Amino acid sequence: MKLNYPKVNTNPNQKVFISFFIENKRYRLYNGSRIGSDTNPNSFPLDQRKSIANLLAAEVYNYLLNGGLLESYRNNEIISGKLSDKDYLTRALETKLKGLYSNKYKMMLQGVHNAITIIMKGDDLTPNHVKLYLDRYTSGVSHNTIRRHLNVLVNEAIRQGMKKNPLLNIKSRKAIAILNKPFDNINEILTSIKEYNKQLYLCCLMTYGCLLRPHREIRELTWSDFSDDLKYIHLSGNRNKSGRNRIVPVPTYIRKVLVKGEPHHNIFSGRQQALNQDYFKTLWSRFKRQSNILEQGQTLYSFRHSGAIEIFKRTGSITKLQKAMGHSSINVSLTYLRGLEIAELKEEDMPMV
Repeated sequence: MKLNYPKVNTNPNQKVFISFFIENKRYRLYNGSRIGSDTNPNSFPLDQRKSIANLLAAEVYNYLLNGGLLESYRNNEIISGKLSDKDYLTRALETKLKGLYSNKYKMMLQGVHNAITIIMKGDDLTPNHVKLYLDRYTSGVSHNTIRRHLNVLVNEAIRQGMKKNPLLNIKSRKAIAILNKPFDNINEILTSIKEYNKQLYLCCLMTYGCLLRPHREIRELTWSDFSDDLKYIHLSGNRNKSGRNRIVPVPTYIRKVLVKGEPHHNIFSGRQQALNQDYFKTLWSRFKRQSNILEQGQTLYSFRHSGAIEIFKRTGSITKLQKAMGHSSINVSLTYLRGLEIAELKEEDMPMV
């Protein structure tokens, strides 16, 4: 393991510290407490601190060479007379990566960590660094998503000892609601998709008819999620966005398309492993490029929106819409309904003369 001899440095407050590298990673110590030494250069007068720091450098070097190096590196213990912000963020990331989170969430945290540490260049994270990073994102949704993940790392770093929060005065942006434009010609669209790709067709049909979300809830379905007669889908809380167990009816026109397989096999791949997370996104993009009937703003989620409109038009019930969509509260459904641009007043409701 590569180790360089510690150097003596002085910070702007006239405090001395030693710095050294293990495997190209920088460490700093202001005293010898981490190696069981009482040597503390900064307890001495200014003119004596450097000479005492040289003694500390020799003590640390001997400690590492005589058995302390490998153990300290493994346990990450020698790191902190004082950790840099970059060190704290890296520790925070390591902590989160060990947690019981989804792979997608961990990948987001890893990406945010990599990006912000490149922008930092030095060891300290400032509000200017954060602003420079977030200003890359013009979309309010993207800006807030990145800010939220960065905040997770910063809060964990603070919990581990980082002193300041550079996000305190950087607020979320107001996100502009993006309308996934519903279909007026649902049968024509579905017929066109069926001719293009049978798996994409089944995904779209279930997004519309069962109002499940395509990229995870539908993509990860196995035959064991269905009742024996295929009339219902049972999803546990950890399988859907609301976090609650759901029982979803399967319409007859979808059951006619289904060909039941082995209980623990994915309904699309025919294996225990689901298709990759971008599978339907990629298929939809390819279909969209060759289609001449899709309109601007129509996406895979437009099938879910179209199904929601159909339910609300037939029932007029927000409660039924909430249950069908799997929303955690009626407030979410109300917001969603406004986004669907369904008129709350009919012509007969308007004043008459």
